Amino acid sequence: MKLGRLNHIGVATPSIADSIVFYRDVMGATKIHDPFDLPEQGVKVCFVDTPGADGALNGTQIELIEPLPGNESIAGFLQKNPAGGQHHMCYEVPDIHAAKAAFEGMGKRVLGEPRIGAHGTLIFFLHPKDMGGVLTEIMETPKGGH
Repeated sequence: MKLGRLNHIGVATPSIADSIVFYRDVMGATKIHDPFDLPEQGVKVCFVDTPGADGALNGTQIELIEPLPGNESIAGFLQKNPAGGQHHMCYEVPDIHAAKAAFEGMGKRVLGEPRIGAHGTLIFFLHPKDMGGVLTEIMETPKGGH
């Protein structure tokens, strides 16, 4: 397994609307995508673009995630962290199934089967206890780049 591009950092928030104001007014974000519901994952999602090395908005994204009713995982995270905070890191891989097999071969705990994530491509998560304390999302690189 090789480390792929850091696609995004997931940030749990009790309010995407308030987080948008923060990233726009405090952090100076100029490209904030429209929030959307991802009911299969039980979250509302909003991506914030950051600059890449060339100055274009093609750097690592911030993925704001707010729980939808019934999402115990993110809601539980927010109970422990009422202001929100870093939830996970997401790395790209060229082949999600090969990555899953490689991680399982190393004895890493894969949390569920690959499923469609917020970028419309297959994802899975790895248990933080197996990943240096960080909940890690593995995502198949979107076709056509980022």
